Amino acid sequence: MKKALRMLYQIPLWIYFIISVYPLIWMISYSLKNNDEIFVTNPFGFPTHFRIENYVTAWSQFNIPQYFINSVVVASVATILILILSLMFSFAVSRLVWKYSGHVRIYMIIGMFIPLQVIMVPLAILVRDFNLSNTYGALILPYVAMGLSFSTMVFYGYMKGIPSEVEEAACMDGASVYRLFLQVVVPMVLPAIATVAIFQFLNNWNEFTLAYILISDEALKTLPLGLLFFQGQYSTDWGGMGAVMTIASLPMIIVYLFFSEQVEKAMTVGSAVKG
Repeated sequence: MKKALRMLYQIPLWIYFIISVYPLIWMISYSLKNNDEIFVTNPFGFPTHFRIENYVTAWSQFNIPQYFINSVVVASVATILILILSLMFSFAVSRLVWKYSGHVRIYMIIGMFIPLQVIMVPLAILVRDFNLSNTYGALILPYVAMGLSFSTMVFYGYMKGIPSEVEEAACMDGASVYRLFLQVVVPMVLPAIATVAIFQFLNNWNEFTLAYILISDEALKTLPLGLLFFQGQYSTDWGGMGAVMTIASLPMIIVYLFFSEQVEKAMTVGSAVKG
């Protein structure tokens, strides 16, 4: 009876799993077809002939390696800077006592409620005035600025849950503020760091609007911009586009698999830390 109930409870989870995985399977299948199979003969089934040449064409003829490297550089550097700055800021406002710390935290969180459409024109002007046009900095700095609000909110809540006795014990052992931050607090928030790293990396990797506005140099374009080259005026290589989308998805899947254990811990460790 218990086994039957357990299987019954798992049915919604399996349904959700299939719904979640199907788009990924469909995209891979899509990337191995030609236009005729995609739209006419076999739109939803598995490819009858695996057209690996779609990947070869996408990689060799459409400058995909350069777009891929640009996306890796921009997304990685922006994510690392977001983690470093948001961790330091969250530690300062959650564990240190100083005047106006609460006001500064609220000011930082307000950034979450500012739509991108409102700041696009001023941002483009600032990028031009700082001579950052068509550089990695034109994307990295805005990505960092937009990612700080959410990241600091997550880290602030997590650090607030750390018992004060942990800090008192470290201070009694002679730990300075910097050692307390690096050797005590940061290791305790590793699950939150993994969660924020995945979220910010995916955001930076998939971002299109700012990249389209701020980058016009072909050598600096990212993968989302590279997809535009598959859309012709009279015809589009949909199989090649599917291959590019599959290639673009691989780093995101790898990052999630690498940090998945830490993300799972983030769901449970918070209560343990508070206890």
